[in-house]
Amino acid sequence: MPGFADIIGHEQIIEHLRSAIKMNKVSHAYILNGAERSGKMMLAEAFAMALQCEAHGTEGCMECRSCRQAMGRNHPDIIYVTHDKPNTISVDDVRRQLNDTVDVKPYSESSRYKIYIVDEAEKMNEQAQNALLKTIEEPPAYVVILLLTTNGEAFLQTIRSRCVMLNLKAVADDKIHRMLMQRYQIVDYKADVCVAFAQGNVGRAIALAASGEFNELKDHMVKLVRRIGDLEIYDLMSEVKEIQEFQAPDDFFDLMLMWYRDVLLCKASQGQGKLIFQDQAHEIQRQAGNCSYGGLEKILAAIEKTRRRFRANVNQEMSMELLLLTIKENIK
Repeated sequence: MPGFADIIGHEQIIEHLRSAIKMNKVSHAYILNGAERSGKMMLAEAFAMALQCEAHGTEGCMECRSCRQAMGRNHPDIIYVTHDKPNTISVDDVRRQLNDTVDVKPYSESSRYKIYIVDEAEKMNEQAQNALLKTIEEPPAYVVILLLTTNGEAFLQTIRSRCVMLNLKAVADDKIHRMLMQRYQIVDYKADVCVAFAQGNVGRAIALAASGEFNELKDHMVKLVRRIGDLEIYDLMSEVKEIQEFQAPDDFFDLMLMWYRDVLLCKASQGQGKLIFQDQAHEIQRQAGNCSYGGLEKILAAIEKTRRRFRANVNQEMSMELLLLTIKENIK
């Protein structure tokens, strides 16, 4: 479990939470709203550890008994609310794990708070939210509830109005890039692709860097776009079947968009722009010289159109065939 100092980005949220601790103005309920893997749990756990730290600072000391328990996720007064149903947090879950225990004071003598962390809180149904509302309206002074969600608008207005809403923002690309290289020893050009693909989401960048399937998909896409202009029609049909085996069409379309945007950037900047696929700069420059602006616009539009067809479950094999034919026709 990292402390605040180990978290990449989210400086404003961290400063807000540290100030709340320092000024002794900790709210009874927070909503941490952000995309999947954006860092909500890291922030919640760092905040919980700091609140319970026996050193009483604004950052967990990582050394006291309380911090060690928090890092091991076995602190008696940091409670993770769980749910058995995959898509629903029921009223029974909220009552049994939260409402029925809030009046029990912290177990540890060193604990100043009793902290509840509710991950995927947007899955609370209306009955569960109404049950939680009763606790949020009149909580014991020592209770802090952290609602982690990908959709802050999913909560009842009565809950939103009684919580401090903290919206996680995208983290700067250069910070994620530096982190991937320094902490995970990801080489420069691979970090570029992961950073561009993650779009400011640190957790997603880390997952992509470690994903063998993603790297295999990327390598396959690069191999395809390098030689697509020379492939015969029957070769394209074979490629469609190979692509479908990856079971990650959105990732494939995103990678293709990144490639042809690199080609467009190279063409527009005379090779001076910052490319995502830096290790393929020579091939990108070659394609930029052989493609017209109109042709590249058709390719980019075709990729987005094919993505929409996939999501609408329109004949996927035919849609992919048409995409590859469109690319082939516009690559000289």
